Amino acid sequence: MESSIDERFKLIKRNTQEIVTEDELKELLKKKKNPVVYWGTAVTGKPSLAYFFPLLKLSDFSKAGFRVKILLADLHGALDGTSWAILENRYDYYKEAISQILKALGTDLKKIEFVQGSAFQLGHEYMYDVLKIASLASVHDCKKAASEVVKLGDNPMLGGLIYPIMQALDEQYLEVDVQFGGVDQRKILMFARENLPKINYDRRVEVMNPMIQGLIGKKMSSSDIKSKIDLTDDEKTVRDKINSAYCMEGDPDCGIMDFLKYVIMTVKEDERKKFIIERSPKFGGNVSYSSYAEIEQAFIKKELHPMDLKNALVKEIVKLLSVIDKKKLNELAKKAY
Repeated sequence: MESSIDERFKLIKRNTQEIVTEDELKELLKKKKNPVVYWGTAVTGKPSLAYFFPLLKLSDFSKAGFRVKILLADLHGALDGTSWAILENRYDYYKEAISQILKALGTDLKKIEFVQGSAFQLGHEYMYDVLKIASLASVHDCKKAASEVVKLGDNPMLGGLIYPIMQALDEQYLEVDVQFGGVDQRKILMFARENLPKINYDRRVEVMNPMIQGLIGKKMSSSDIKSKIDLTDDEKTVRDKINSAYCMEGDPDCGIMDFLKYVIMTVKEDERKKFIIERSPKFGGNVSYSSYAEIEQAFIKKELHPMDLKNALVKEIVKLLSVIDKKKLNELAKKAY
């Protein structure tokens, strides 16, 4: 039993940046065979290739015995600037896009529960609790919590300050043991741990993954089309974006290597498949790698040229996106964006 708990813990911990706290997670695994985790996303931008990373991580939770809930936070989207008029259409797009990514990753959709935020967040008790925390948390606390997630600006909307209060309460009302999110969510997750006990609710375990860099050397951004690959991009567009992406010879600190590490090679290593670089004989011929560590070492030693790496990555991305029903997503996007 101990080794099984240890294995489940390792599976959850891999490719994460921080767990608050690891001891609480281990204790949870001892107590519950099937704990519940949720990952939420506000319906703001457009799901891109970067979504493969957190959704792959949810697959790890599922393998570790967790029940997985995906919160499509439509009201959070509205609080962060999405038009109320298109909220339902935006929700439909997100659900379809995320379902297709999960299928592309081979995740059993029967093991995933989708929840629409407005289905429970407009309830009497929930809103009563929003007001309770609003009477305990200062404007400063809410602004600080939301600062890395919500578009606040110099004169923030009140909705942006309510956002972290609602995200904290989602842990309680979704009846989860763990919230999983990007490290950019850290301040909100800590806000939840601080404030839920004030209204007699339990703290949850918070698991955070690192942020994948964009293709132009920063966080993938929904507003900068050059920094991300859309799920509906065709092969030529994918190739053009990857070819123009930042990737300096010998320097593994870039979005290309991030995606390779956290998505492509995680899948390959689990399936015990190799990452193949095709090169002409005059450049050393084909070469294959069994792990990300091997690729990184070869790249640092300049045994692997950025262009060869990019060409191989394009093939892997095109293969991932080949199962995406682009026609269906484009149809839904007309109403949602």
